[in-house]
Amino acid sequence: MSESLVSVRDVSKRYVKGKERVEVLHSLDLEVPAGDFLALMGPSGSGKTTLLNLIGGLDTPSSGTISIGGDRIDQMSSAQLARWRARNVGFIFQFYNLLPVLTAQRNVELPLLLTKLGASERKRRALTALKVVGLEDRAKHYPRELSGGQEQRVAIARAFVSDPTLLLADEPTGDLDRETADEVLDLLQILNREHGKTIIMVTHDPRAADHAKRTVHLDKGSLVDQAAA
Repeated sequence: MSESLVSVRDVSKRYVKGKERVEVLHSLDLEVPAGDFLALMGPSGSGKTTLLNLIGGLDTPSSGTISIGGDRIDQMSSAQLARWRARNVGFIFQFYNLLPVLTAQRNVELPLLLTKLGASERKRRALTALKVVGLEDRAKHYPRELSGGQEQRVAIARAFVSDPTLLLADEPTGDLDRETADEVLDLLQILNREHGKTIIMVTHDPRAADHAKRTVHLDKGSLVDQAAA
């Protein structure tokens, strides 16, 4: 087993709504080794997306520690987290979040605008990423000219174009039909197995979770069991 890339220890997350305090995660521990493909499952409101957001540095825990590749992200400021995310995390969302006024190539290039790469190198890397997802022939197409599955492939290319440490996917097939969903999940497997990407995926779909190497179940903010694929 590889050493842990993600280490979540005794993490709790609380929100205050009016006079009520809601605890979403309760003293949670999770270790994710480098090269893992982990599915996070659980009913709505179980804390899956909250946990994903904490691991991705989009939110901070109320207590506990989170280390990614040895970096204590729970101790970082907002500005430090923004810089850390740009270097280390690629996000894949259910609804793609592509900019409609940009071509597929330009959408994929977006994370590289935060780097010092020149325009020609950004273009080269974007086209390489589109080739990996099988869409090099759609580089000049706009999102409105693509199918839902193609849009998600562009979003996946955008997520890994900067060679991040970690890919985080939140219901990446939730808006796709079964056949297209399976194609996207097969692509994630290729990124994991052939390109060595560590992936954590939130899903409610057992068939999607079957594509992962192992599955963790959350219920009411706590881990209830862990299973290997």
